Amino acid sequence: MANRRPRVSRLSEGLPYPLGAVWDGLGVNFALFSANATKVELCLFDAAGKRETERIALPEYTDEVWHGYLPDARPGTIYGFRVHGPYEPTAGHRFNPNKLLLDPYAKQIIGKLQWNPALFGYQMESGDDTARRWMISATAACCDGASDNASSLATGWKMVARLSSSAFRPFM
Repeated sequence: MANRRPRVSRLSEGLPYPLGAVWDGLGVNFALFSANATKVELCLFDAAGKRETERIALPEYTDEVWHGYLPDARPGTIYGFRVHGPYEPTAGHRFNPNKLLLDPYAKQIIGKLQWNPALFGYQMESGDDTARRWMISATAACCDGASDNASSLATGWKMVARLSSSAFRPFM
């Protein structure tokens, strides 16, 4: 069998908004906030979500948002992110490009999460896992459907997101 060269997508600069993966009817704009990342890679997967087929660096960084526009992407595209940056737990940074990250703005998540120490980028119970803590406030959710998103996360995911056609919003 001949060696196949990986497909190379045409990725342009896109827009820093809206955040997430948004299909505009012609392609997908990817925008991910990170004030401290040094590089963000968009990872594309086969239709089953099992094999990474392409890894593309998001080309632009505007107002702490990494972004790019992929005209080849469509609803149903399975993707994730790898984010590069400092590993400084005392400063709250645990960047690890070896870990595939879920898009925090994803509209649909596929697969199931299986808790395992390999999910973490650090040794559990090493003291490295105590750098920052957060408190949940009693403030009501600000967005419609926020509780739906929380319940979908609670049912489990595989650290890979599927671009849903319900995410279609034309750019304005």
